[in-house]
Amino acid sequence: MQNRPSLPPPPPPVEISSWPDREAMLADRAFILGALVRMHLGPARLGVLAMWAGLTAFGWLLVGTALAMFEQAQDVFGGLAGLLSLLLGVAALVPGIAFVCLYLARDRKVRALLVEWGALDRDSERDRELRLPGVSVVWLLLSFVLGATGLALCVIGPASARPGDDTYGTVALTMGLGMVAWLTGLIGAVKALAHRRWVLRVLTAPAPDPLTPAGARSASSEPRPPGSGTPSPSSGR
Repeated sequence: MQNRPSLPPPPPPVEISSWPDREAMLADRAFILGALVRMHLGPARLGVLAMWAGLTAFGWLLVGTALAMFEQAQDVFGGLAGLLSLLLGVAALVPGIAFVCLYLARDRKVRALLVEWGALDRDSERDRELRLPGVSVVWLLLSFVLGATGLALCVIGPASARPGDDTYGTVALTMGLGMVAWLTGLIGAVKALAHRRWVLRVLTAPAPDPLTPAGARSASSEPRPPGSGTPSPSSGR
């Protein structure tokens, strides 16, 4: 199993940046932003989210099945089967939740780096390739379908339960699976909307002041007007 790609470092401060010119800086900016966008909305990230969400749902499926077994157990063997299902469910549920939390923490770091590298400058030609409107729509539609399905399970499951026919374990199983689906859809929708917000606030915003060392030095070397803290030429007379 290959290790996941490491995150790039944040852009260097102005005073120690080593780009020879603006074009070199824009090339590095485009390369790193492209890698970060793939880390945030690429197909691999969709697969990873589905994998950890599926593991969580499988764990809750076993836990819910164990609860139903405990309610319907007629002898010790039924209780042992429920206990085994519970242990296996917890063994799958806990890592699934932990990996989803790590997934969200990594996404947060990726979004912070996208803002920092995107704020360096503007490049209309290269930035156009980073907007990915079609990918964002796919994420949003899939997330909407999954979230709506999960929400329906959370509502329909308890509403359709009939006393005597459906056990509490069955209701808990249905609601748990619906909650996992709803939260997974919510995560995907937030990712798609966060990317769209980044495009509007960073890529399409007015260009910032030049951040290259040469630009900073030239700006700092300009004489300040009289009254701004430097003596005017006539003040020494």
